[in-house]
Amino acid sequence: MNTLTDTPIVTSPPVDNGKPDGFYRHLLAATEDERQALMGGELIGRAQGGKITLPEYRAFLAQAYHHVRHTVSLMMACGAELSAPNFVLRDNLRMAIAEYIDEEKGHEHWILDDLESTGVDRHHARSRPPLFETEWMVSYAYDSIRRRHPLAMFGMVLVLEGTSTSAASAAGRAIRDSLGLTDDAFHYLFSHGELDISHMAFFAELMDTITDTEEQAQIVHSARAFYRLYGAVHDAALRDAEHWTDEALEANSCHH
Repeated sequence: MNTLTDTPIVTSPPVDNGKPDGFYRHLLAATEDERQALMGGELIGRAQGGKITLPEYRAFLAQAYHHVRHTVSLMMACGAELSAPNFVLRDNLRMAIAEYIDEEKGHEHWILDDLESTGVDRHHARSRPPLFETEWMVSYAYDSIRRRHPLAMFGMVLVLEGTSTSAASAAGRAIRDSLGLTDDAFHYLFSHGELDISHMAFFAELMDTITDTEEQAQIVHSARAFYRLYGAVHDAALRDAEHWTDEALEANSCHH
């Protein structure tokens, strides 16, 4: 229960198509506390209860743009690391990254479409810098892939796509109905909510091919970190909502 809204929060875990003794189920269990903390946060609770204001929704989308636009580049960075000699026999990982890239490219434009449908100028959304919390999450993603382990990428995949399957579509419908917006403002939430269900089934199968305990530990560590980082992005977006009111946007357009 979210005490701010008295609305029950849907905290169903990501789709579980993993093997009973496979790594995917271990990954879910090992990161459950962090997942519950994210799903119990103010933004998700209020979104599912239809309590999000228009400026708050715009602020959420603005930060989503700034991390989603890095998704393909992050996956390319991961794929480059997987070309190292010690991964020469791991064709399945490289093919998985290639498939993810094909699926994820261009999704940041969906977010700009959504923002435009709520009355935000696309150029303003693209040019306003990300909040520090978003920058930190993106920076950690690049750093962990290059410095810790390339498979750290999959910790981010669990967090971002797993959250979508649990909350995106339901939250989108609640926000749409409470704000009186059309579906044109929800390409990102609706499409990710549906797409990521199939993505998570693919992800579970892929994770169950990871049998090396060090690789497993790296993915668990990464997922725990990204749950916390993504929660911080959500909290920061709510605080930033004052910059996404109609008045603030109008004032910005006058200055330009």
